[in-house]
Parts: sequence; C-alpha cells; structure tokens
Amino acid sequence: MTETLIWIAVALFAIGLYLSWTAGRLDRLHARIDASRAALDAQLLRRASVTQELATSGVLDPAASIVLYQAAHAARQAEEEEREVAESELSQALRAVFAEVDQVDAVKEAPGGEDTANELAAAVRRVPMARRFHNDSVRATRALRLHRTVRWFRLAGHAPFPLAFEMDDEPPAALADRPGS
Repeated sequence: MTETLIWIAVALFAIGLYLSWTAGRLDRLHARIDASRAALDAQLLRRASVTQELATSGVLDPAASIVLYQAAHAARQAEEEEREVAESELSQALRAVFAEVDQVDAVKEAPGGEDTANELAAAVRRVPMARRFHNDSVRATRALRLHRTVRWFRLAGHAPFPLAFEMDDEPPAALADRPGS
C-alpha cells in the first residue's frame, strides 16, 4: 500500500514537472513573439519614415513623391486590422517608383541622396527578415499550443492565439541589390 502511494506521488510529481516545463516553454515562446513583433513594427516604421522623408525631399518627381508619401502615411497611421494591407500597399508603391535603377541613381545624385538611398535599401531588406522571424515564432508557438496536453490543461492561459503577419514585402529590385546595412 505504501509503495503504491509512493509511485503515485512520483508519477504526479513527474506529470507536474512536465506540465510546469511545458507552461514555461509556452510562456517563453509568447515572449519571443512579443519581441519579434516589436522588432517587426520597428522595421516597418523605419521603412515608412525613410520613405516619407524621401517623398518630401523634393528629389523625386511630384507624382512619385505623392504616391510614396500617401502609401507611407497610410502605413504609419493604419489600425491593427488594416496594417497588413497598408504595409503591402507601401511595398507596391516602392516597387512602382523604384522599378528602374535610374530612379535610384537620381536619388543618389541629390545632396545626401547616397545616404538616403542606402538607408531605404537597408529598410526594405530588413522588413522581410523581421517578418520571417516573427512568423517563425508564431509557427513554433502555434505548434505547441495545438498539443493535446496544452489544450487539456489550458497551459496557454488567456493568451490570444498568435497570428502571423502576412504582407507583400518583396523589395524593389533596384533597391534590393544596393549595398548598405
């Protein structure tokens, strides 16, 4: 009788230890999502800011300036539900304006244009990386949250189900090949 109780206690302790470890892992994954989302938001904001700065610099023709400014402004002001669409539209506007290397060369020839072109090139390259990192974090968390043990014991608590950030983040070819950090 005593031996049975000891084995039951050991089994309950092992189950409790496993559940505690799984809950801690899930918590770390949720923290990783928060950090990667903050990094993605920072990169999106940087891209929109550099785009707005370029659009108001007077270097581009008026039509291109208006298109870029409106797309960047919409991306910065978008509500969370509309953010993916607004950021995709900014990507499309950047591809439309910088479809040709000549447009990038025109920016580079202006005073301070080399730095601006490099900064924009870096921003449009970093957005896909930040989005990929965020979506990888979301995938890992979703995979763990779909395990039966996590669902049965409600180890996720009240945390919302993580959502990937889906957007068109293809950079313009003329900017993607530019050197810069």
